[in-house]
Amino acid sequence: MRAVILGTGGYHPIEGRHTSCIMLPELGIIFDAGTSFFRVAGRVQTRELFVFLSHAHLDHIVGLTFFLLPMFSGKVARVAVQSAPEYLDAVQSHLFSPLVFPIVPPGYVFEQLAEKVAVPGGGTLTHCRLNHPGGSIGYRIDWPGNGQGNIQSPKSMAYITDTIANASYVDFIRGVDVLIHECNFSDDFIELARDTGHCHLSAVVRVARDAGVKRLILTHFDPELPLDEPLDLAAARAIFPTTELAREKMEFDF
Repeated sequence: MRAVILGTGGYHPIEGRHTSCIMLPELGIIFDAGTSFFRVAGRVQTRELFVFLSHAHLDHIVGLTFFLLPMFSGKVARVAVQSAPEYLDAVQSHLFSPLVFPIVPPGYVFEQLAEKVAVPGGGTLTHCRLNHPGGSIGYRIDWPGNGQGNIQSPKSMAYITDTIANASYVDFIRGVDVLIHECNFSDDFIELARDTGHCHLSAVVRVARDAGVKRLILTHFDPELPLDEPLDLAAARAIFPTTELAREKMEFDF
């Protein structure tokens, strides 16, 4: 199973770092649609795409305006955008308001999340609510393994962003093969992280350790953090050894 982190930034893009979007090209699964969503076009491998939005803050949805289905004629037949109803309403009412987006909106199919969602590859997507101003949704997918292709054995992943890192979702992510988790701030800004509903480094790696995940990839970095090494990786690995820092367009297998 291959995943691509198309954007690693939070709040707004900077030179060399766009805002959040994660893609599983072989399955057509996408998490969030930040400014890096334009990179989806060059990686489409399926006729149908499934976009799961964590919430409706602009740095996670603005990329939806980049994708015009006529441009993908013959390549993409359907794009389903799923999330909580309040986030879908915000996208449709505000992002695609004629005063904001003055052309015919893309032909997305907006679908309210069910408790469990069947996804390509025989997987099941589940979700949980997170602690963030305006709320946020964390996602997990479990594939039982079908003995075929790259899903021969059971696989699992979780995507957690825009939240205060705490024990409330440890059971939800427990034991996943890979956890992609926001880490907006270093430990120099613990109070700011708490005030803005975001994470800081030591809190995130403790959550990964307590959940017994196999691999942790940190992303959604504050724009003020350095481009090359936004966080202290050695300090993170002292708590949770299998921690990595996401890079723009980073591809990995799990």
